[in-house]
Amino acid sequence: MGIPAFVLASISPARLHLLQSAGIEPIVCRSDFDESTVTSTDPVILVNTLAQCKAEAVVAKFRNPGDRTVTPEKTGNPSRVVVLGCDSVLQVDGEIYGKPETPAEAVQRWQKMRGGVGELYTGHALFDLNSDRYMVRCQMTRVYFANISDRQIENYVATEEPLRCAGCFAIDGRGGLFVEKLEGCHTNVIGLSLPLLRSLLEELGYDVTDFWPDSIYRSV
Repeated sequence: MGIPAFVLASISPARLHLLQSAGIEPIVCRSDFDESTVTSTDPVILVNTLAQCKAEAVVAKFRNPGDRTVTPEKTGNPSRVVVLGCDSVLQVDGEIYGKPETPAEAVQRWQKMRGGVGELYTGHALFDLNSDRYMVRCQMTRVYFANISDRQIENYVATEEPLRCAGCFAIDGRGGLFVEKLEGCHTNVIGLSLPLLRSLLEELGYDVTDFWPDSIYRSV
């Protein structure tokens, strides 16, 4: 039967780069799921529900023969795919944050976060269309923020990087300068936990190295 194609239900450049750096070249498929329809005061429930809904939206596209937003030719067989959906939020002092909507909001948020500690939650939903099985798990990483100045906050927000990130910072970008340390999985803060992904694939009966391109095996 072979190894299924790996589909990322997200257009996040950070998540795509993480998978590529780990040797997985996914098919990228936008979920088009309306995140505003899901609310919860529990960060674990929130990110897990959003991750599952995003993955389910893409799974539905593959199961719908008339949906041309996915191309079966890319997978060889549309029933032989695994779909990964993810979502992240930051919780600080009991308050849940997603992406800031305006630069002013980003500045205010950083003024609250600096010198403090936040918990970055990422929900992971992995669907296997072949077996009709799926796994949903959450990973949390504790983030310690530097006590940066107002000038540094304003200059950072001016780059617009915080506006594109859950939690208002990108640790793999300029925001990494303003994080003192992490407790937990560092790739989780970027957008998905690679160790958790490996575990989820194993629970579905796959070895993560099976998703590496053939060229890697030939070079060993």
